[in-house]
Amino acid sequence: MTRPHPKLGALFALCTLGAVALTACGGDGDDDGATAPPPAPTPLACEAASFAALKLDNATITSATPVPAGSYTPPGTRTVLEGLPAFCLVKGQATPTSDSLINFEAWVPTGAAWNGKLVTTGNGGYSPALSHRDMAYAMAQGYAVIGGDTGHQGDPNAMDWGLGHPEKITDWGSRSIHAITVPAKQLVATLQGQPAKRAYYYGCSTGGHQAYAQVQRYPTDFDGVIAGAPGNNRTALNAEFLWRYLSNRTSEADPALLLTPAKAALITSAAVAACDTLDGVADGVITDPRQCTSARFDVGSLQCTGADAATCLTAPQVEAARKIYAGPKNPRTGAQIYPGQVVSSESGWPGYWGGAEPVRTDYWRLWAFEDPSWNWWQFDFDRDYAFALAKVGSRVDQTSTDLSAFKAAGAKLITYQGWIDPVVVATDTIAYYEAVRAAQGSQAEVDRFFKLFMVPGMGHCSGGPGATSFGNGGTPPVVDAEHDLLSALDRWVEQGTAPQRLIASRVANGAVTRTRPLCAWPAHAVYSGSGSTDDAANFTCR
Repeated sequence: MTRPHPKLGALFALCTLGAVALTACGGDGDDDGATAPPPAPTPLACEAASFAALKLDNATITSATPVPAGSYTPPGTRTVLEGLPAFCLVKGQATPTSDSLINFEAWVPTGAAWNGKLVTTGNGGYSPALSHRDMAYAMAQGYAVIGGDTGHQGDPNAMDWGLGHPEKITDWGSRSIHAITVPAKQLVATLQGQPAKRAYYYGCSTGGHQAYAQVQRYPTDFDGVIAGAPGNNRTALNAEFLWRYLSNRTSEADPALLLTPAKAALITSAAVAACDTLDGVADGVITDPRQCTSARFDVGSLQCTGADAATCLTAPQVEAARKIYAGPKNPRTGAQIYPGQVVSSESGWPGYWGGAEPVRTDYWRLWAFEDPSWNWWQFDFDRDYAFALAKVGSRVDQTSTDLSAFKAAGAKLITYQGWIDPVVVATDTIAYYEAVRAAQGSQAEVDRFFKLFMVPGMGHCSGGPGATSFGNGGTPPVVDAEHDLLSALDRWVEQGTAPQRLIASRVANGAVTRTRPLCAWPAHAVYSGSGSTDDAANFTCR
């Protein structure tokens, strides 16, 4: 999996060849059977000159700067990162193609602060911003950490950089993590005098998308991968955003919102009131929204019987909600393009139903159709969707269920997903997992390398009314293999102990107010019937 730098690897091999080699490697050459221990690795100085002789794979190092222990604010941000060890900040650029430029950083803890392992972190949305908080979270645990800008620079919301630059789209959609991880492993080995003994990946949203790119396309880069809310079905996901926009407006001539944010929140309140106790616990969370069927809650029950009011929905608002629940379908074949939103996610819909135009319009306008005047009102979910899928899908979609190479390498994958995520629909993440399980032939086979954790009451990557802190985008209240994702992955890789459950915390004003087990799919948490429902000890996974 993780391999030493060629020069270091040659030295390590030499040290196994016998008495002559032992002398060269620090042994005394005696025939008494004793073998002198190898000398301790000697880290290099944190300066660019230390890497002068290093030949990286399609990459160059631009600077190396020591950073003292304590707090660190990445330049150009207001993010203050606390409690960090002293580290060497190495900056570089990867160029896997002639039209590529991927800036990256490696933060390598100094001296004994390094645990001998590394973590590459992912990104969010289409932004080039490094996930500094994720990097700090991992480095505080002793890991060397890596982050990159996905291969484009500038406005975090712009997508015009992809127009006429298909290789940049590929860098963003599939290649950038691989392109920075390979040289970063080399530079860490050179700087520390020894290669990292384990390499992990950690990301959510686009970071989860990048995780699936790794396990499908570059299966030997990492020993373990964490994929949160993986927007891997990217073309279809963007079709849902467009569908949501069109479903909530009458026409191009009358583009005002039908369902307002306040009315969306009203639906969520009503749904939770109707279905909260299906799991036997009244906690403001629906454990599995699929169980909140129309027999328990029908959005039509909220339709106004008289004039429009804050406590009811108009008929057009009810129809808009039903379309959003249904999700986009091919009008010719009836095939589902992407799942509709789940019940109780409604209050999160406004963030992705668009304003003056649909969310991610430029995915279609610039990347697929290369037409700045493209009119989304005329989008054909049969013809136009198929065209975009063929044009861009191969560069950005990560939907292959063949993970045999990843499994054969002995690597491990943990995916987590919020049940009320209004961005990446939970049922799509489940569908991918179950498709992999089918490809593997049994639950036992998929359990050998892939675990899925569904999180009741969690939105996109974090947050929401449930217990949603477990090392997903921040340090949890307890950092160990029972409460923290990265620790759980490391134990699985190092010791072979697969996580069957994680303890998630609900934190309010700095205090833990609830703990609840997250169970490896398809199990779910069941209340024992006695004791506090805010204590994970009173729930079992089954």
